[in-house]
Amino acid sequence: IGAGPTGLFAAFYAGMRKARTLIIDSLEEPGGALTAIYPEKYIYDVAGFPKILAKDLVEQMYQQAMRDEPDVRLSEQVLKLEKLDDGILQLTTTRGVHHSKSVIICGGVGAFEPKRLEAPGVEELTGKGIHYFAKHVEDFRDKKVVIVGGGDSAVDWALTLEPIAAKVTVIHRSQFRAHESSVQELQESSVDLHYPKCEVTEVKPGSHGRLGEVTFKNASGEVETIEADELIVAVGFLADLGPLKSWGFELQKNQIVVDIVSMQTNIEGVFAAGDLCWYPAKFRLIATGAAEAVTAVNHAVVHNDPGTRLDPGHSTNIMAARDAS
Repeated sequence: IGAGPTGLFAAFYAGMRKARTLIIDSLEEPGGALTAIYPEKYIYDVAGFPKILAKDLVEQMYQQAMRDEPDVRLSEQVLKLEKLDDGILQLTTTRGVHHSKSVIICGGVGAFEPKRLEAPGVEELTGKGIHYFAKHVEDFRDKKVVIVGGGDSAVDWALTLEPIAAKVTVIHRSQFRAHESSVQELQESSVDLHYPKCEVTEVKPGSHGRLGEVTFKNASGEVETIEADELIVAVGFLADLGPLKSWGFELQKNQIVVDIVSMQTNIEGVFAAGDLCWYPAKFRLIATGAAEAVTAVNHAVVHNDPGTRLDPGHSTNIMAARDAS
């Protein structure tokens, strides 16, 4: 369940282990948040890529996932998961019913809704210069851009847009929470930084009916107004597990608790990997999700067929065994 990076890698690795695989995702395109939220933002923490655009990573991961031709069902949401008397898992979706001996849930953070910026004028100008999902870099070329937020998304957008925008300004009410190297790069850039204790207090349209200016309170408590063509709100997302909350999982911090050894949930035969799963000292990274996917797939394969070897070895060993058979 889930066609984001973790789900795609799980499907690829399941194919390597000769498992028949079905991918189900409620979105109309694979890639999860990478496709839906920031396809043209650079990602820096994926092994083997000094940096790569999110959309390019998704394309590569999708090609990899399709190697053994899994069945892919997009625009299909899983509504219910239940275990039948014979131990088979039944998935009821918006388009039908599927059955499997095992299920791996790779649903990211679940359904994601951006946290809204609360200030006069924001609601009226959303879609008219104010963005919660900024997909295309070229939309901001030669524009005066204001970014609100201090996490990885806000900092990455500032660094991505600095070379092409007329001016980039970041407004943040606290200290930056992004990776230290990214924050240092931002501080050494030409981006105009206003933090901490800085908050947007009002936005107003220009003569063209779109965003024209942003008013904010600075660290000294004084009010400043700057011209702005575009404003990106990057203050986080509200995760919603949706129907998963009623499937009987043990939950912690809005995530599904798993056994760190096997990635199995408290429901036998149901595993989880990626941002949606929880265990102590969990790190929410694409690289971490890939490792969790491998663990989940290997244990799911053994769950399906207890006589199967848990550790198939390196990919060269797997392919050699496949070629021999």
